[in-house]
This record gives sequence, C-alpha cells and structure tokens, in this order.
Amino acid sequence: MKPWSSRSLTVRTTLSFALIACVVIGALGAYFYQSAKTSMEARADLQLVGRVAHFRRLARNVYTVGELKDRPLLFESMLGAERDVLIFRKPGEPPFIQVNPDNLQVPAELGPTVPGDGDGDGAGLTTSSILRTRLQNGVPVHWAAALARSSEDGSMVEVIAAHQMSNEVQMLAAYRNRVVLAALVGMLAATALAFFAIRRGLKPVGRIAARAAEISPASLAVRLDERDAPAELRSLVGAFNAMLDRLAEGYERLTQFSADLAHEIRTPVGALIGQTQVTLSQTRRQEEYQEVLESNLEELNRLGRIAENILFLAQADHAGLVIECEQVSLPDELRKIADYFEGPADEKAMTFEVAAGGTLWANPLLCRRAINNLVVNAVRYGAPGSVVRLSGTEQADGFVIAVENQGDTIPQGQLDRLFDRFYRGDAARSRMTESNGLGLAIVKAIMVLHGGDAQASCPAPGRVRFALRFPRQGQTT
Repeated sequence: MKPWSSRSLTVRTTLSFALIACVVIGALGAYFYQSAKTSMEARADLQLVGRVAHFRRLARNVYTVGELKDRPLLFESMLGAERDVLIFRKPGEPPFIQVNPDNLQVPAELGPTVPGDGDGDGAGLTTSSILRTRLQNGVPVHWAAALARSSEDGSMVEVIAAHQMSNEVQMLAAYRNRVVLAALVGMLAATALAFFAIRRGLKPVGRIAARAAEISPASLAVRLDERDAPAELRSLVGAFNAMLDRLAEGYERLTQFSADLAHEIRTPVGALIGQTQVTLSQTRRQEEYQEVLESNLEELNRLGRIAENILFLAQADHAGLVIECEQVSLPDELRKIADYFEGPADEKAMTFEVAAGGTLWANPLLCRRAINNLVVNAVRYGAPGSVVRLSGTEQADGFVIAVENQGDTIPQGQLDRLFDRFYRGDAARSRMTESNGLGLAIVKAIMVLHGGDAQASCPAPGRVRFALRFPRQGQTT
C-alpha cells in the first residue's frame, strides 16, 4: 500500500478538503439541531408554565372545587389532541379531576410551587421549576405543579400538568435526518467541486512538467517560463531554471574538459606510437633505441603527471576531504621557493623579489604546491629580464600571498576562466599546454580545501597578479 505522502496531490488535497467540509458542515448541522432542540424545549416549558398558571387562576378565582368536579370534559377539551396530563387534587387526597391518557405516574419528587397571599397568577412558577423525566421509549416528559387557594373555603388545590415531547421528538428526528442528508450532499458536492477546482488549479504544474520533459543533454538551453507560472510556483520555477543554468554550465565544462583531456592525452600517445613505429620499421643501433626509449619515457612521465593532477583534482572535489594544517612561516617559505626557481628564471634573465611577514596557518605541502604553480606560470609567461614579485601580507580576515610578473595584459573575460581545467585563452597563451593546463586549476582546488580563494587580475597594463587568500586559524571552512 502506498504511503499517504506518495499519493496524488490532487487526491490528497481533495480528501483533506472533504474531511474539512465534513467537519464544518457536521458541526454546523449539530449546532442548528441543538439550537432547534433547545428552542423547542424552551417553548414547551413556557407553554407548560402558562398552562399551570392558567388552571391555577381558574381554581382560585373562577370555579369552586365543586364546579371543577362537574366539568372534567371542559379541561380535556382545553388540552386538545395532546396526550398531556392535567390533575387537580387536594393535598393528600385522590384527584378529583384527572386527564391522563397514558396513565403516567406522577413523580414523587415533583414539588408544587406555593404562592403567597396577594401573589399574581404565575407568581413563583418559572421554567426552572420544571421537572424532566423520560418514558420507557425515551420520550421526555416535562412536569410542573402549583398550589391554588380556593376562594370557596380557602382550602389548597394542587394543580399538576405534564407535557409529553412526542411531537417535538418526531420533529427533531425529521430535522436531524434532513440535516444529515444535507451534510452528506453538501460534503459530496464540496468534494466534487474541490476535485475539479484543484485539478484546474494544478494545470500549471502539468505544463511545467511537460516543459521540463523537453529538457535533455541536447537541449539544455530550454527554460521554464516564470511569467505564466502562478505566484506560488514562481520561486520553484526560478530555482529550477537556476539549477538548469548550473547544469548547463557544468555540462559545458565537462564536455570541454573531456575534449581537452583527450587532446592532452592524444599528443603524448601519438608521439609514443609514431616514434615506436618509426623505430621498429627497421633495425636500429643500440644508441638509437636508447634515444627512443628516453623520448618515450619523457612522454610517459608527461602522461603520469596528467593522471596525477587529474587524480588530485578528483580528490579535492570530494566534500569530505580534510587536510591537516600547521604554522607556516611566510618569509622562509617564499624565499625557499624563490631559490628553487632561480635556475629557470636565470635562463630568461628574470629575478625574484620577496617581501613577506607573518605566520600562515595552512598545509605546508599543498601551500607550497599552489605557490610553485603560480611561480612556474609567472616564469613561463613573464617578460624576459623582468622581476617576479612574491609577497605575503597579513590582513584582518587572514593572509594574502601574491605572485606578480610582467607580461601581456589578459582580457577580463579570460581572467575569470584562468582557473578552469584545461582552459586555453588566445594564441598568446596557448603554450599553457606545456604544463597540461591543470596548474591553475590545482591552485584553485588547494585554496578551496583551505577555505580560501584564488584570484587573477591585471592591476596595471602589462602586469599580471595572482593572489591566494588564506583564512585565519579556526576560520577554515
């Protein structure tokens, strides 16, 4: 059986609305039924109180006890077709008038209201004096009693009246059935209307789904239309379009990465195959075989470096990778790097200028690798006879290591993509393939592992600056 959360949204919403409608309509029906019942009971009580007051007035002011005894039919006719009770009796004596079609037993706890001298006809008798009992069939019976002082001899006459709620019970039963029927019909009608309204309201979701189904790797440019989407779905459509933008960009980069990787591998593999075929085409001297093997070893080393760099980038992309950091002296580290690259720099008559201070919190090996890649880049593309500046400064939010060199100005559009894997700019920078096009991508990955970032800029014409921003200890994310 499917869980509730996985069922159709239309069905779930319709059933929820039906339940709400059932509760609301049922509560209203119960309220109206209870109101009608209370009103009927209050009306019956008022009539019963009025009836007792009327007969007490007759017993006191109009008829004597003897005249009352001689007119039993008069009182029966006064009650009409109702199966009500009317009893006249003197306290402690049998009734001298008794209208009781169903021979109801007078409750022993019924206490008559005693009027004082000069009291009005209904003095002392209110609806709170009503006694309520039930018959065996559950029909309520309301009782009321009062004493009247006879004008003939001053004796007391007890007037007892009762009203069976049979008609009221039948009316309430019919009313209850109509309420239940109306509630069921109303609930079914509300459910049907809600179902069609919800289906119509969810049509934009279907259109969005149909539009999304058109998206494939060959059509990543397709976007959902936010203007036609309901207000409740615009944020979802916007987030979905933003996700598609990220996927399209990532897919484009992945495609370019695959093409560049194939190109990088094809060059050394082609060289290996060509040199080996030429060598095997005829018998060679031992020295020639050795030269070919040395050349092949150089290409194999190049392939090994590509594989090593790609493996490092794949590991750096793993969100759970944790690096161990320690204190690194910026002046010592930058001077060691400058001394290490002094030989390649001398070949282009380039020199180093180091200005640093402070202690950096970083992984020593990764930090050194990132700076090495920047220095290699600066020496390779720097102008001959220029100065490469290495600097390390402490700022409020961490440390900044910068490598600057003189060279061709890089357009802003290319600066933003220099750290992409295998990215190639214009022809002037196509020589980056000598370093496999992964050096700056590795720099960026190392900075991400440290919770920092890497930036490239041209602060002045003919000057290129790469900056590494390291957070302070404890701020690494």
